Amino acid sequence: MDKPKINMIIADNNKDFCDILNDYLLMQEDIVVTGIAEDGVKALKLIEEKKPDLVVLDIIMPNLDGLGVLERLKAMDLNPKPCIIVLSAVGQDKIIQRAKLLGADYYVVKPFDMEVFTEKIIKMVNSTTFNADVKRSLTYIDKVESKINIS
Repeated sequence: MDKPKINMIIADNNKDFCDILNDYLLMQEDIVVTGIAEDGVKALKLIEEKKPDLVVLDIIMPNLDGLGVLERLKAMDLNPKPCIIVLSAVGQDKIIQRAKLLGADYYVVKPFDMEVFTEKIIKMVNSTTFNADVKRSLTYIDKVESKINIS
C-alpha cells in the first residue's frame, strides 16, 4: 500500500505563484495539491469539499481575504481542522499576530526558500497527524498525478 500523502490546498490570487508552487510540490512524494483557489470564498468551498490536511493561505485575496478565511474557518465545524500556513508578502506584526490568534499554525513571509517551506509542511502535518490524540486520515493518492487545472 502506498504511503499516505499530505492533501493540501493553495489559496492565493497570484496565478503565477500558484503555478510555481504547484509545480514544485508535484515533485514531492509526500504531498499532493488537490485544489487551488484564487480568492477566499473559493478557498472555503474547497476546504469544505476536499477536507485537506493543510491549507496554504495568502492574506491579500479578492472577495474574502486570508484573515476573513481564518475567521470563518474558526466558526466552521470541521473535523479534523486543517493545518494552516499563511504565506504572504505582508509581514506586519499586527497581521501576523491576528492570523495566529485566528488559528494559523505557521506564518511565512514571501520571498521564502521552497525546500525549507516543503520540509516545514511535512514536519508540521506529520507531527499533527501522528502525534496528536486524534489522528488525521490522510488521503491515499495513486502514483500518477497531474497538475491541478487552474481556471
